[in-house]
Amino acid sequence: MTGSRSPDRLLGRAGVSGNPDRDQHFLVDERVLDRLPTYLPDDADRSHVLEVGGGTGALTDRLLATSDRVTVVERDPELAAFLETEFAEAVAAGRLTVLEGDALDVDLPDATASVSNLPYGVSSEITFRLLPLGIPTVLMFQREFAERMAAETGTDEYGRLSVSAGHYADVEVVEPVPPTAFSPPPAVDSAVVRTTPRDPDYEVEDEDFFLRFVKALFTQRRKTLRNAVRNTAHISGLDDPDAVVAAADETLMSRRAGDVAPDEFAALAALAAEHGGGRDGG
Repeated sequence: MTGSRSPDRLLGRAGVSGNPDRDQHFLVDERVLDRLPTYLPDDADRSHVLEVGGGTGALTDRLLATSDRVTVVERDPELAAFLETEFAEAVAAGRLTVLEGDALDVDLPDATASVSNLPYGVSSEITFRLLPLGIPTVLMFQREFAERMAAETGTDEYGRLSVSAGHYADVEVVEPVPPTAFSPPPAVDSAVVRTTPRDPDYEVEDEDFFLRFVKALFTQRRKTLRNAVRNTAHISGLDDPDAVVAAADETLMSRRAGDVAPDEFAALAALAAEHGGGRDGG
């Protein structure tokens, strides 16, 4: 079952055409729109799907056809009002809730999954609001961002984003999407990413410190870890970075962040917290 509303006609009824200056690029390729809900894992709970950035409702329409209930967050007041009107029947039936507001500020519902065409300017911040919820997601990103999210250790794309996203979920790029799929077309290629929540294969006692420590080391990805630990104590919050370097394996300290696997970062972060006085903040 798929939605029946034409994305072009929705744009016409809403009286909008998209605005690149406001990070507004409406997904209008019906084939891509129809596929997005199908990328959720087969065993995903579709009882309450969250959509961030509803726009004129082309994806909302598809989600209502494939899910029991949908909550859509839309920051543009006029578009939020349009969604209420366009989908009045679903709203009245309790199957659609429209939250007007910024997805970085509103209280997110207890959704069971998220399928969204994210505003690219804030896609990273929104993603790291969604991933800790522990729900499967299907999200549209700039292709470069998507490839960095899914990158493997030792590749050029591997970095803080890869480790941080992989801490919460298995990450896969499931479909490249050309600029022509959008109105107006963005200046970059896009890609669809599926995240499937899982527990990492390593232990982390202080998640905030771990993620901050990884972020700090990747700011100096061309340096050895020995130098990166010392040079970024003001970011990671270490009181005594030299003690961390002294306590750590010398071979590990000679490597660079891009060649270090997530479980090795986790072990080093635990050692840093123990010997270097890792503290809150940063």
